[in-house]
Amino acid sequence: MTDMGDAPAAPEAVRTYGLVKRFGEQVAVAGVDLVVPKGSFAGLVGPNGAGKTTTLSMITGLLRPDAGVATIGGADVWRDPVLVKARVGVLPEGLRLFERLSGRELLTYNGRLRGISKDEVGRRAEELLKVMDLAGAADKLVVDYSTGMRKKIALAAALLHNPEVLFLDEPFEGVDPVSANTLIEVLRRYTASGSTVIFSSHVMELVERLCDWVSVMNRGQIVAQGPTGRVRDGNTLNEAFLRLVGARAEDGAGGEGLSWLGSSSA
Repeated sequence: MTDMGDAPAAPEAVRTYGLVKRFGEQVAVAGVDLVVPKGSFAGLVGPNGAGKTTTLSMITGLLRPDAGVATIGGADVWRDPVLVKARVGVLPEGLRLFERLSGRELLTYNGRLRGISKDEVGRRAEELLKVMDLAGAADKLVVDYSTGMRKKIALAAALLHNPEVLFLDEPFEGVDPVSANTLIEVLRRYTASGSTVIFSSHVMELVERLCDWVSVMNRGQIVAQGPTGRVRDGNTLNEAFLRLVGARAEDGAGGEGLSWLGSSSA
């Protein structure tokens, strides 16, 4: 792994030591040492198949690692699962929601599962619905929500119990610009309060704009991490990313081959 400088001065919200996950003969995660400072807006980036989703799944307790340790606020994810789950909110990729509930009912259900009183759940749900611009659709069934509305109600459910750390896997994929802007504003308010956001994305421009901390994964390992400006090292984040993962300008559509593409068939 490329060392991007001294360890962060802020307390660590998330720390992993040598996380490993295999699926048969395939090693999906090959010893990940991830660190994310408390209060940061952190991006986890990497090519398809780099191991981002698998890593996040192990950190959040959704997938048991074959080796290694993951901690949230110093608590071991697998030794203190109840404590850790109370500290985190998770918005996984491809999240399935209870579609036959309304938006308001979904939030109420999630809040009551978390042990929040009925009155407090109602107050928080109304505030979240308003902030997410979903007040007008609060009593509409989730099955009838658009993609952007689903992402917003899912984020509201993840925030309802006021977690210390919020994990988002491709939260802006398939989301229209208006909904994306709403999500971004909510997340900025959340980190401004001292909480931590960790999200994976393929969109380097978005990560560069939002994140003050970034970790770059490639082939199941962290190849660089640190403050975004330091990882960029005077380049755009996309340029730094391509260099770190070993991509070449001539790779892909710009290289040799496809000489027939764009030529007339007449």
